[in-house]
Amino acid sequence: MGIWKKKYDLDKINQWGHNTMVEHIGIRVVEMGDDYLKATMPVDKRTHQPMGILHGGASVVLAESLGSIAANLAVADPHYCVGMEINANHIKSVSGDYVTGTVSPVHIGKSTHVWDISIRNKESELICVSRITLAVLK
Repeated sequence: MGIWKKKYDLDKINQWGHNTMVEHIGIRVVEMGDDYLKATMPVDKRTHQPMGILHGGASVVLAESLGSIAANLAVADPHYCVGMEINANHIKSVSGDYVTGTVSPVHIGKSTHVWDISIRNKESELICVSRITLAVLK
């Protein structure tokens, strides 16, 4: 099963977001491949900024959520991962529908992970690129 050390189905992964910001803004993990995850997030009143477009912070929430979920699935118990640093470049605006984030590993090490996240609109146009570094803890 690729890079994943923990075996969870999409329903179980999505339960992790219950009663968190992830649930509040409507992020849903929708696909799991051998070395990537995809999640969708609505672009609506929960994720808009005052100008009526997707808030950059919402994009970062999607990126950090995907990176954290992926990293935690890619370590064996009793290890877990927490974010250390994240950056994001906002490329294009979007005002409605939804965006899809895809996370894939750059580096999966014993003490740190680095993951790339691309966020695209429903036409597959690039909206945001992000990279997150996580610490592996025990």
